[in-house]
Amino acid sequence: MLSENFQIEKEKQFYQLHHNDNLLVLPNIWNPLGAILLEDLGYKAVATASASIALTNGYQDGEKIPFNDLLLILEKIVKSVAIPVTADVESGYAKNNTELSENIKKLIDTGIAGINFEDSKHDEQKLFTKEEQSEKINLIRKNASQMGSALFINARTDVFIKEKNLSNEEKMAEAIERGKAYKAAGADCFYPIFLKEKESIVMIIKEVSLPVNILMLPGIPDFSTLKEIGLARISLGPGFLKYAINSMKYVAQKLLNYEGMEDITSNPVTTDYLNKLISKKSNDDKKN
Repeated sequence: MLSENFQIEKEKQFYQLHHNDNLLVLPNIWNPLGAILLEDLGYKAVATASASIALTNGYQDGEKIPFNDLLLILEKIVKSVAIPVTADVESGYAKNNTELSENIKKLIDTGIAGINFEDSKHDEQKLFTKEEQSEKINLIRKNASQMGSALFINARTDVFIKEKNLSNEEKMAEAIERGKAYKAAGADCFYPIFLKEKESIVMIIKEVSLPVNILMLPGIPDFSTLKEIGLARISLGPGFLKYAINSMKYVAQKLLNYEGMEDITSNPVTTDYLNKLISKKSNDDKKN
């Protein structure tokens, strides 16, 4: 675990990134090298995506990767950078609230500054009720406080994914109700994943009165519009991994046909560049 003062400082930094009138862009990573790369490029924080970590370790998303494996990966990522790390922990890998309490303590011990916490039931195609989810968020807040942590809770709702029998108006009403309830329970940010329309985003921001996070999807407003309407945060989810895999797939298909040699040999990302990223981190560790 990081020193308590250092971890508290990173939690404060991460909170402020949602309250400085700038749009926080988070290309979600899945390993230490990705985190180091983003830090070197000037990002002020890094985030993980549950799907990206699961898939790159041979598991499907949906809390299929063993929780202890996730903890080890998060600890390595946190130790690799000096900036805050927020982790996608899905529904907490817990069958009940007692287990959730224990898991949150273990997650805080990795040194993360924040979490994404969603209201989906992974074994069923439905959501926890807003009362059930609010109780869980409140439990997380209390456990964090008892550890002296101001863990940033990004409360995700899957209303726009799983509530297929609701009209668009009903989905919006339900999302707003959940956002307000999660805020009252102790959430720091609201994440109505799959929300895309400008008018709907504006309404959520106004009604919930929390920093709002959306997912980068086809059809969302452009960056300038998102900044103008006051969006706090935009995530890529597994989009960053998909982009990387698409690049690998593209050149791998060419190589299979004895083409694409120049794509590899002229790649500006060299071994020296990658080694410099790691060496820079090692030198920073020695200074500290």
